Amino acid sequence: MPVREFKELRVYQQAYGAATEIFEHSKEWPKEETYSLTDQIRRSSRSVCANIAEAWRKRRYENHFVSKLSDADAEAAETRTWLQFGRDSGYLSEESFEDLDSTYNHICGGLVNMMKDPEPWCGPDAAREPNIPYDSS
Repeated sequence: MPVREFKELRVYQQAYGAATEIFEHSKEWPKEETYSLTDQIRRSSRSVCANIAEAWRKRRYENHFVSKLSDADAEAAETRTWLQFGRDSGYLSEESFEDLDSTYNHICGGLVNMMKDPEPWCGPDAAREPNIPYDSS
């Protein structure tokens, strides 16, 4: 399937959907969390998306592509940690936590698989999403 822009990547779509869901959940969190947990989880979840977008634009150079995917993976892992704090503080239900944590687990798996085999994604002719599994579902 031809991919014309990063928004068409499954891993980006998953990350964007999860970040949007986190934003909606965090609207209900206490005011005292505004500049701590709320801000941190919103920033890290959005950063996953931003780093995937940057990786896509840098795919002409394999090392740059992998580096930005690595940044996205690190932000996803950070988001998973903030999700745990949200659950343990009573701001997220167990069900919401499990759903979001599972989504981020799939995102991390997808990013790792893309990093393990970046060649199909990179180079001047990298205009198609390779027919390789890159999510862990």
